[in-house]
Amino acid sequence: MSQDHLETGIVTDFRDRLTYAGYLRLDRLLSAQQPLSGTAEEPPRHDEMLFIIQHQTSELWMKLMIHELRAAIGYVQGDQLAASFKTLARIKLIQKQLFEQWAVLETLTPSEYETFRPAFAELEALLRAPSLYDEFLRHLARRGLPVPRASVERDFTQPYRRNPELVPVLKTIYDDPLHWWDAYDMCEKLLDVEEGFQLWRFRHLKTVERIIGHKSGTGGSSGVPFLKKALEQTFFPELIDVRTAIGAR
Repeated sequence: MSQDHLETGIVTDFRDRLTYAGYLRLDRLLSAQQPLSGTAEEPPRHDEMLFIIQHQTSELWMKLMIHELRAAIGYVQGDQLAASFKTLARIKLIQKQLFEQWAVLETLTPSEYETFRPAFAELEALLRAPSLYDEFLRHLARRGLPVPRASVERDFTQPYRRNPELVPVLKTIYDDPLHWWDAYDMCEKLLDVEEGFQLWRFRHLKTVERIIGHKSGTGGSSGVPFLKKALEQTFFPELIDVRTAIGAR
């Protein structure tokens, strides 16, 4: 049966060209799921594949989020707040993907999870600094706002500590958002990122609680209590504190 050609010049022979599968390295990507729950006598547990793919896709989304955060940091370092807004909007959508996919993992029953849980190794994450928030505060200082020196010249190897002296600086922005519109917009977009992370943390907590209850977590953590404590941590504490200060007498 012949096929009509709607357009001339369309390439159909890709033998000597880069293919979709080659560009994405699908052979490596799709062979990276190696369940550990099997033995010489028994095949791997069926549901371990779900767990692996869930977490591998999460790692890919997080890699993209880090990529976008680095771009946003570069824009802020160059005092281009408006240019960073598109990347922050993309980060917000990535966070939505990360949040929604917890629902797939929740289809695991506790007994299904326990069949392969002992095979996991410890997971380690590294938070790099200076962060986007650090660079934003430096940007505000370059614009003449009285940002405390401790907030712009701190030891970036140490965790960020809440600085009450920064609240009046942010209040200046919130009291006159039209004058400081790009800085105000940046503050709100940072809070969007904060909220997205907190929602992800909460969904993580509830998923763990639903599947393993109050058993110890991966890496020897206390599990659910550890995740609850993480919910109390905030990335941008002064952006919350300034709301308390606005209108206060």
